[in-house]
Amino acid sequence: MLDGLLFVCQANMCRSPMAEFIARRLLADLPVVAASAGTDAVDGGGMHPYAVEVTGADVTGFRTRRLRPEHLTGAALVLTATRQQRSTCTALAPAALGRTFTLRQFARLAAAATPARADGDTPLRAAVAAAVRARGRLQPAAPGADDLRDPVGGTPADFRRCAEEIERSIRPVLALIATAG
Repeated sequence: MLDGLLFVCQANMCRSPMAEFIARRLLADLPVVAASAGTDAVDGGGMHPYAVEVTGADVTGFRTRRLRPEHLTGAALVLTATRQQRSTCTALAPAALGRTFTLRQFARLAAAATPARADGDTPLRAAVAAAVRARGRLQPAAPGADDLRDPVGGTPADFRRCAEEIERSIRPVLALIATAG
């Protein structure tokens, strides 16, 4: 994934594939590829039926995949569902530390970032650099504020709330990418 956005959750059945498919829909006009993986995923599984329902995505061909170091080193931006998953990612591929965030954390940074022009870089990489520069202007979030609650075991309404939170968090990221493109 040359200029890709990688979403990571635990099993790659709910949060990260919902984020992948929501991002694909919203990124349709931008030169960015979205994918997902899970820290504890079993390769080859399907997406949770409620996650499919709330995204309305055509998930033909989607299969869960276990996170591997090459997924992290090949992505321009890694967005995780929780702080724990962010830690797992950076332990698995320390070189990805500067471009690995929780989704909610990066959304705050993107919203606070000064729009950047790609100027020889890709729009996604320019957006990441702009968000990183915004870090020093924000107060740290409260513990747990960066975590996206896992809807597994919940109702379709829980999955819908999770998908809405994912979309709210992705929008400022996409806006920043668009300004750099």
